[in-house]
Amino acid sequence: MNTENLNPSAPERGYWESLYPARQDQLPYDAFLLVGFGGPERPEDVIPFLESVLGGRQLPPERLQELTERYMLFGGQSPLNAQNRALLTAVIEEFRAHGLPLAVYWGNRHAPPLLEEAISQMAEDGCRRALAFVTSAFGSYPGCRQYQEAIQKARSSVGPAAPEIDKLRLFFNHPGFIEAVADRVRTTFRLLGGVRSDEVEVLFTAHSLPVAMAKTSPYQEQLLEACRLVAEALSWPHWQLVYQSRSGSATEAWLQPELPQYLYQLREQQPGVRHLVFVPIGFLSDHMEVIYDLDVEVAGVCEELGLQYHRAGTVGVHPRFVRMIRELVLERLDPASPRLALGNLGPSPDECPPTCCLPLGMADRLG
Repeated sequence: MNTENLNPSAPERGYWESLYPARQDQLPYDAFLLVGFGGPERPEDVIPFLESVLGGRQLPPERLQELTERYMLFGGQSPLNAQNRALLTAVIEEFRAHGLPLAVYWGNRHAPPLLEEAISQMAEDGCRRALAFVTSAFGSYPGCRQYQEAIQKARSSVGPAAPEIDKLRLFFNHPGFIEAVADRVRTTFRLLGGVRSDEVEVLFTAHSLPVAMAKTSPYQEQLLEACRLVAEALSWPHWQLVYQSRSGSATEAWLQPELPQYLYQLREQQPGVRHLVFVPIGFLSDHMEVIYDLDVEVAGVCEELGLQYHRAGTVGVHPRFVRMIRELVLERLDPASPRLALGNLGPSPDECPPTCCLPLGMADRLG
């Protein structure tokens, strides 16, 4: 991939830049902001990162040690920032190839480059109004509203000079997302060779949520629709949505079915299934919930049960997914642009209702 468009100071200054000042005043927006979760890049970053994610909440020391050791298995580094850099490179090239005149920035919630740094730089550069692409396809409190809260908090910290920032809509059923996921699964299918289809089960995975939180969001409905659309694109009838990476109390109800417990049930009820193809549809890149929770923990359970573990890649920088990002921007720049969506749920709104995707305490009160 050509990286000549990258600003070499980006990791320190918290942004990447791609400017077309001659045309910016003709558009309602002058900047694009990639909003990520963030992850540690060195062993000494792990504890500060986890403390930021916890937001003042306390974990038992043994649980904190367990989480730390997961990162240390990979040298204290999450692959997430490197993958976001690759995505920014691809977006900049896509914008340049199609003459899209937006400055491009990147900020994370929990690790450098931080949102506040990126928005401060945007203000210094004179940006007035930006579109934010959040690295989450589905509506939920941690996957949507919490990102918007983080953006507004960072804007408040920067002050009156901070640009207005509007979040791009959810894209769970956008053809660019569905086609990219389906293509990743096809690649995995090709590696299976001559295995009979009745020996193969496709398991779509997504991060679990407390039931009380999930019921105030469209999370489950959107996930099931996305899974159905991918399976339809593949003409594949044998699939199941399962949830992973639960992190809450054992007494709290979380979404079901849940990994790895589901695998024991599958082994008993469908003894003819020998190959499992895991599709982490709830994640855009291969970060820790994928490379540890699936590739280490779940793969280990598959080995225990005599099941063959296969895992499709996440969409990452798939060309159709990158083009989708440009299409989401174009529909906000030009109201005449089509709002692409597959299936029955239609395109998501640009702004969600006030009661959508509430945090757990508020969700409990509504229940």
